[in-house]
Amino acid sequence: RKQEIIMSFLGNILWIIFGGLAVALEYFAAGISLCCTIIGIPFGIQMFKLGLMSLFPFGQHTVEQPSGAGCIFSIFNILWMFTGGLVIAFTHLIFGILLCITVVGIPFGLQHFKLMSLALWPFGKTLV
Repeated sequence: RKQEIIMSFLGNILWIIFGGLAVALEYFAAGISLCCTIIGIPFGIQMFKLGLMSLFPFGQHTVEQPSGAGCIFSIFNILWMFTGGLVIAFTHLIFGILLCITVVGIPFGLQHFKLMSLALWPFGKTLV
């Protein structure tokens, strides 16, 4: 367990140095701009979730929330996909593939794949 924590910490430090901070700042800026409108607040909150996950991806994962909101999560996820979620997920897919070409980049590529799954369908998921 101790080695896992140390490796997650080192992975997060390297991630932040090699672009994770820039990605997180983009997500946070988009979240702030979306929260300026009442309609955009749910989408802004998801951008903050993506920003937190992209700031420290090692050692974190997402879990499904109990679906107490019914079909609202599904409707928001469909709206999310067509208003930018597909572009964000595709960007993480490309970066993940490019990073997985090299042996050193594989752990970072896997984190992009994890971010891609969250970017594609963020409503109804919680970070753990």
